[in-house]
Formats: sequence, C-alpha cells, structure tokens
Amino acid sequence: MYMFGFSPLFWALMIPSIILGFIAQGMVQSKFKKFSKVSTLRGLTGAKAARQILDSYGLYEVQIEEARGGQLSDHYDPRQRVLRLSPEVGRMSSVAAVGVAAHEAGHAVQHAQGYFPLQIRSAMVPAASFGSTLAPWIIIAGFVLQFLLGSLGIAIAWLGVLLFGMAVLFTLITLPVEFDASARAKKLLYQYNIVDRQELNGVSSVLNAAALTYLAAALAAVSQLVYYVLILTGASRD
Repeated sequence: MYMFGFSPLFWALMIPSIILGFIAQGMVQSKFKKFSKVSTLRGLTGAKAARQILDSYGLYEVQIEEARGGQLSDHYDPRQRVLRLSPEVGRMSSVAAVGVAAHEAGHAVQHAQGYFPLQIRSAMVPAASFGSTLAPWIIIAGFVLQFLLGSLGIAIAWLGVLLFGMAVLFTLITLPVEFDASARAKKLLYQYNIVDRQELNGVSSVLNAAALTYLAAALAAVSQLVYYVLILTGASRD
C-alpha cells in the first residue's frame, strides 16, 4: 500500500481541494488587483478606514502598524492587540484596501466582544500547530512500527490521526471567524459611509474571493484526514 504522495486514493481525495485552492488564489489576486485600481469617493486609506472602525467601538488601544510580510500579509494580532496592514492596504484608498483593512478590524472587534469561535480558535493555536507539523510523521512512524510492534504501532498512528484532527478542527473553526469578520467589514464600511453602495459591491467581491481560500484549506485538511483514516482502517483489517 502506498502511504503518501503516490497513492491513487490520496490524489482522488486531494485533487478537488487542490483545484479549488488554485481557483481561490487566482480569484483573490484578480479581484484585489481589479479593485485596487478603484478609489473610494471618500478617499480614506485602508489604515484610516480601520482606525475609524476601531475608534467607533472604543478600541483606541488597538494600534495599526505596517506589516512586513509582503502583499496581503494583513492580520490582527490578538496577543499584542495590533492590526498589521500591508502597504498595498494601509497606504491606499482603494475599494480593495478598505475592504481588507475593515476585515482585519472586524477581527479586533470580535476579540473585544469575546466572539466565541475566535476564542476557541485562539485557544487551539498551539495544538493545531503541533498537529499539522508533527502528526504526519507520527502516523508514518506508527505505520512503519506496526511491523515490529503490531497493534501498538497502529495505535501510535491513530494518535497521530487524532493530533492531525486538531489541526483540521482549527481550519473548520476558522471558517465562521473569517466569514463573520467579512460580514462585519461590509456592514461597518457602509454604516460609517466609508464606501457607497456600488463600492460595497467591490468590497464584497474581494472578501468573497478571500473566503474561498479558507474553504479550500478546510476541504484539503478534511480530505487529508479522511485519507489517513482510510489507510489506517485498512491496515487495521490487514
């Protein structure tokens, strides 16, 4: 039985998520590029739009900094309570820029309001990081050790599957967190007159494309977990 990379079962499960991932990345780049060329009527930069949203919730202590990770490296750091925006977002007054900035500001609002899925995701970060990094190696080790240890080797592999399941759960919990942040962004941008109705459609296009990348990541993680389970249940029967 092939373990990783060469199994027809592996590719049968993973190809749909790989295709969706390529489509999602292409859409994000295309939509961001398109709406980066469309300026908002109010002319607020992404950083100023985010600042207005944060201040409207009394989140004056949340700082806005320039991210150093390159294009679309925008994120909210809940530990330091800092919003980091890439130059293409923080400095620009485009529809794409204010949309992405408002999305990240939405995460800060989630944090301040104790949004439950965000709390769960934050608590799961260590386990998810450990699971995604080491679980595949534990599974491989258990699969190999079955020839020496028998059922104990399979038990070790199942432990790896359980750890990887934590990483999969993390990607699933990420979905409502990201969808909610985008919904907040669109509502707040229009509510505070940062964008008009037509510009809001452009914001939606950018954020909906970004949401597709999270769906692709979740599908890939679930597919990989299903693959592990199938090969181990087959090994257990053998």
